[in-house]
Amino acid sequence: VGLSFSFCQKANGLPLDKSLRSKKQKQHQRVRKEKPQQHNFTHRLLAAALKSHSGNISCMDFSSNGKYLATCADDRTVRIWSTKDFLQREHRSMRANVELDHATLVRFSPDCRAFIVWLANGDTLRVFKMTKREDGGYTFTATPEDFPKKHKAPVINIGIADTGKFIMTASSDTTILIWNLKGHVLSTINTNQMNNTHAAISPCSRFVASCGFTPDVKVWEVCFGKKGDFQEVVRAFELKGHSAAVHFFAFSNDSRRMASVSKDGTWKLWDTDVEYKKQQDPYLLRTGCFEEASTMPCRLALSPDAQVLALASGSSIHLYNTRRGEKEECFEQVHGECITDLSFDITGRLLASCGDRAVRLFHNTPGHRAVVEEMQGLLKRASNESTRQRLQQQLTQAQEALRSLGTLKK
Repeated sequence: VGLSFSFCQKANGLPLDKSLRSKKQKQHQRVRKEKPQQHNFTHRLLAAALKSHSGNISCMDFSSNGKYLATCADDRTVRIWSTKDFLQREHRSMRANVELDHATLVRFSPDCRAFIVWLANGDTLRVFKMTKREDGGYTFTATPEDFPKKHKAPVINIGIADTGKFIMTASSDTTILIWNLKGHVLSTINTNQMNNTHAAISPCSRFVASCGFTPDVKVWEVCFGKKGDFQEVVRAFELKGHSAAVHFFAFSNDSRRMASVSKDGTWKLWDTDVEYKKQQDPYLLRTGCFEEASTMPCRLALSPDAQVLALASGSSIHLYNTRRGEKEECFEQVHGECITDLSFDITGRLLASCGDRAVRLFHNTPGHRAVVEEMQGLLKRASNESTRQRLQQQLTQAQEALRSLGTLKK
């Protein structure tokens, strides 16, 4: 009896017939696990599609130096793309693995030497350091300790102030947390908006804003002392004018403009360059119609110069000129899933969107048209020659861009 095991030949620790059977089963499984079809989308203004992720992409972030785009997906990776390759045939990306978890949100640090992610299962923030290697690539190292768990509801957005002074995390209840970079909570904000649908830090780093079930966008100032020490968070101002819940909002690059979109079926552009301490309220510059917003959630992105508003609902994107409030472009069924993120690059020439396994980049033709219109207006009023030359140069560049895209209106 003691010897009987030697008669039963083993392969991989299994009796032979079993091992053959399991090989056959494995082959069957492999056949069944065909990759899902990549969603096909073509458009004359599609500049590129970035394809490397094997899972759906939930978030993107352009680095402040304009060199990189970070994307995270449920395939347990964060990818860092080189923006200078966008219009080339090959799109290189570097991969950072998220151990035993995946990231739902990603944001670059202002110095572009690190990025932060929100972990889907860990329910917390993780910091990755980016170290440049001699071969020009990067090594990504997660810092030993993740941030402590503080939120009681799912986190909907994270951000790092451009000054590098604080991090914001916001959850779908009414909580926004302000952290220092070491993972210590500096302040807790209760938005009192029933639930938060979006929250963000302004590019100037002074403000944190949120929107939700109430028809307003609330804005707070995060105050620091002269020596950079945190002091307090105070109410700054509100965007009042919508008549239903606000889905989403965004800041322009100089934080002097904000855009919002609401369940009331409209989008609004605001001038927020006000002295709120002297009780000045932001004022409404433009209201536009966006029917889709009344029946489904939507997101928006404002071009850096605030001339173009991009609105996404479902898998479609609509581009509006903010000066006239007119719709100029519409891209339908851009992704095989609902759009999860929408962002202009820092030049404002490209608009990026994600939702399925690809990032799609569009030429921002309304942005070029807005420049043409603005420069023509300024040229009529320009008095000295050097100003005229500068304006003419910008005008010619925008016209050239439109001509090369075949969209220059005569």
